Amino acid sequence: MPTRATSKRLNRTALLGACVVVLFAVTVLLGSYTVTVPDFFRILTAYLTGGEKIPGASFIVMENKLPRAVLAILIGVAFGLSGGLFQTMLRNPLASPDVIGISYGASAAAVLAIVVFGASGAAVSAAALAGAIGVALVIYAISRGPNNRGPGVSGTRHGNAAGNRLILAGIGIAAALGAVVNFLMTRADIRTASEALIWLNGSLNSANWARVGVLLASLAVLIPALAFLAGPLRMLELGDDAAAALGIRVNAARFGLVITAVALAAVATAAAGPVAFVAFLAGPIARRIIGRPSLPASAFTGALIVLAADYIAYNVAPLVLAGTVLPVGVITGALGAPFLLWLLVTSHRKEA
Repeated sequence: MPTRATSKRLNRTALLGACVVVLFAVTVLLGSYTVTVPDFFRILTAYLTGGEKIPGASFIVMENKLPRAVLAILIGVAFGLSGGLFQTMLRNPLASPDVIGISYGASAAAVLAIVVFGASGAAVSAAALAGAIGVALVIYAISRGPNNRGPGVSGTRHGNAAGNRLILAGIGIAAALGAVVNFLMTRADIRTASEALIWLNGSLNSANWARVGVLLASLAVLIPALAFLAGPLRMLELGDDAAAALGIRVNAARFGLVITAVALAAVATAAAGPVAFVAFLAGPIARRIIGRPSLPASAFTGALIVLAADYIAYNVAPLVLAGTVLPVGVITGALGAPFLLWLLVTSHRKEA
C-alpha cells in the first residue's frame, strides 16, 4: 500500500500531466487564430476520415497548430527525460545536455552541414543526430579516466569523480565546438547564416507530421529502454559500491544510461534544433514540485516549458515586436539564464 508521501508525489505528477493537457488545448484552440472545441473535433474527424474540410481552418489546425503543439510536447518530454537522467545519474544539477556539450555537438555538425555542404531538412537533422552521439562518446571516453582505483578510494567517490570529469570534459568540448560554430557562421553568406541561426536558436516553425512521426517512433524505443534502466539508476544513486553489492554492473549500467540520455537529447535536437535550457530546467523544477528526482515529472515539466515558451514566441511576441515570431529557443534561453543564477545562489547558501 503506497505511503502518504508516495501518494502525494503521484498526485503532483498527475497534476503536472493535467497541466500539459490543458496547455496543449490552449495552444491548439487559442492564440492568433482561435478555434472552437466543436470545430476542432469536426476538423479532426474530417482529416481522419477524409470528410469535408473547413476552408482555411482545416489547414491552419491540422498542418500548423496541431503538429506544432504535438512536436512541442514530444521535444519537451525528450529533453526533460534526458536532463533528468544526467542530473540524477551524476547527482549534479548542472549535468544537462546544454551544459556538457551534447547540444553543441549537434549544433556544430548541423551548422557544418548547412554552411559547407548546403544541406537542409532531413540531412541537417541527421547531421545533428550524428554530431550529438559522436561528441557524447568522446566525452564519455574522456570522463572514464583510469580504470584502476587507488587504495582506500570508495566507489561513491570514484563515481562522483567520474561524473565531475564528464561535466568538465563536456564544458571544455562545448567551448571548442562553440568556437567552431562561430567560425563557420563568419564564413557563411547572409542567407545561409540566417538559416543556420534560426536552427541554432531552436525553432518549431518547421513542425510537420513527418517530424512528429520520426520523433514519436524514437521515443517509442527510448522510453521503454529508459524504463528498463530505471532500476539500476536508483541503485546508482546510492553510490557505486552499494550498487555493485546489490548486483548492478556499474559500468554497463552507467554506459546504458548515458547512451539513452544522449539519444533522447539527440533526437529532440534533430527535430527542432538545440532548444536552450529545457533539459537543464525540467529536472530541478520537477524536483522542487515533487520533492525528489522524478523522471515522469521531469518529462511533464519539459513539455510544459516548451509548450508555454512556444505559445509566447508564436502568439505573444508578435504583438510586442511588430509581428516578429521568435524561435522557441529564445524564450527558453531567457528563462534559463536567471534560473541558472538562482540555482547557483541557492546552492551557495546551502553550502554556507
